[in-house]
Amino acid sequence: MVTRRLRRLSVPLLVAATTAGALAGVAQAEPAPAFVLEDGVTQPVYSYADAIRESVWVDLGTDLDADGETDRMAVDIVRPAEPAAAGQRVPVIMDTSPYYLCCGRGNEAQRKTYDENGEPLGFPLYYDNYFVPRGYAVALVDDLGTNRSTSCPDGGGPAMTGASASVIDWLNGRATAYTSATGHETADADWSTGAVGMIGKSADGTVANGVATLGVEGLRTIVPIGAVSSYYHQHNANGAWGGYAPLRSGPPNLLTPRAYELCEPFFQDLETRFDDDGNWTRYWAERDYTRRADDVEASVFLVHGFTDQAVPSDHLARWWDALSEADVPRKLWLTQAGHVDPFDFDRERWVHTLHRWFDRWLLDIDNGIDDEPMVSVERAPGSWTDEAGWPAAGARDVTLRPSSPGLLSTATAPAGDAAAFTDDPEQDRWVWAADPDQPSPARVLFRTEPLESELRLSGSASVTVRASSTTSEAVVSAALVDYGPATVHDYLNPGWGSENLETRSCWGESTPSDSACYLDTALSLQDVDHHVLASGTGDLGHWATLWRQLPLRPGRAQTITFDLTAMDHVVPAGHRIGLILAGTDYWRSAAPSQLPTVTVDLARTSVELPVVGRTLDE
Repeated sequence: MVTRRLRRLSVPLLVAATTAGALAGVAQAEPAPAFVLEDGVTQPVYSYADAIRESVWVDLGTDLDADGETDRMAVDIVRPAEPAAAGQRVPVIMDTSPYYLCCGRGNEAQRKTYDENGEPLGFPLYYDNYFVPRGYAVALVDDLGTNRSTSCPDGGGPAMTGASASVIDWLNGRATAYTSATGHETADADWSTGAVGMIGKSADGTVANGVATLGVEGLRTIVPIGAVSSYYHQHNANGAWGGYAPLRSGPPNLLTPRAYELCEPFFQDLETRFDDDGNWTRYWAERDYTRRADDVEASVFLVHGFTDQAVPSDHLARWWDALSEADVPRKLWLTQAGHVDPFDFDRERWVHTLHRWFDRWLLDIDNGIDDEPMVSVERAPGSWTDEAGWPAAGARDVTLRPSSPGLLSTATAPAGDAAAFTDDPEQDRWVWAADPDQPSPARVLFRTEPLESELRLSGSASVTVRASSTTSEAVVSAALVDYGPATVHDYLNPGWGSENLETRSCWGESTPSDSACYLDTALSLQDVDHHVLASGTGDLGHWATLWRQLPLRPGRAQTITFDLTAMDHVVPAGHRIGLILAGTDYWRSAAPSQLPTVTVDLARTSVELPVVGRTLDE
């Protein structure tokens, strides 16, 4: 069990009954218990159909869209009526998202729905259906400039994190909210204990990460799923520019028409603060949450996929390391699938675990979840292992080196040994990894001999490349590959490794406007003869510093080192480990204006693998 720092508990413990029968046995003159326990978990004793559904608009005290009115953030709430009638308070599960109108949430792309008076009817996802009957409120928050919120998003900066923090402040009696978007009738959160747990996948989980670094009182836990931990690393790659502006990327109709019109001056001003050449700036430092992990006062339950292409797993590795260093109470699920919510790859186990996690951190129920293994890792599709930590205990760096002709081993290449590739921005790591026995001008490929015994890799590999370019700019990418037959998640399919079935299962209670029954899912698998384990990209012109891109002198070698995406993988005996070096990977960066030929000094190039147990030469 990890030693945890003492936390300020701003929420009083609630009185709990020990059985569902206790609720029925309470005299009508007495208030009903705020929650009921049976078998160590809260029970569904409150009516979802009769729950209170309401909307409030939290005053942010800013006017980023310059319309002359203070910005307001829309919050749709559903909460059990019985505790409210008894004068008792409930904790809050909160999901801030930009996607409630444009794109929807979950495997069925659910959107918010309202009646003819604008009152909320349909709440996306299962949180409301499952947790409201158990004594929780659920608050779904429209992020800045989306759906029914005003203001302007600032690309994960202080405006967006501060706005959600203001909602938590309102839930704790420290901020003002109104009953309408433009009116002046105030709304109180006198039904809230002030204990808040934020949850969400992708952008939703990213907001939770950012709000946690503010140390806002009342935020007791966050559950980020496939979330960004640093916007620099989402839009750039070790000095290589990602090729798009973070404030203008995203799905069509992400923002409201009003926001697109009014926020244009705000966006133009913000975009002067970051460079389009991959340089690290104060703008990016402000949006790197890992730098403020010491300020996190909430517990953190992370979920991430090693093959996530929307939010690569290096985000997970940096955030987890920072939280571990800060001794934040934490838990981790790691899957071999892609950008997938665990509700869609291990539904029953996930809901049960999340239920106990919220009971522990929002209701202070001592259910033993803190004493269980901290980490669950999916080693192979559908095969999970519980461990005390991650990377695995005993993981250590083992250095492998490339040499001609296409060898990867612990031996150093002779001086002068070199290999060259020409940047082809139409290719990517999967193209490079195919046909390893066929030469390609776009990449150089090196492989070990077949392994005599299986080899576990747990953590983040890093590459050091010494290379020269024929032009003043050059991008270098690296990929680590397991060459050998396997069955893996089809993580590039539309479901990122999961697929919907025709059957449904129910998770909570329903109303005619909000069903608790969701399409079942199954793992989407494919048989392969090789598998890309990890990858990364860097700009050779940032060899000295990320703050500035330096022009390369053609023919003069420079050295860069960068991490690859995180992994936890067992390479079977008989397989070969491959290292690929190439130019632009169009999934991660834009191409240089002139495509270079890059010559790699193999004697001064290497990859460090996080190996558990026996090494390749033992």
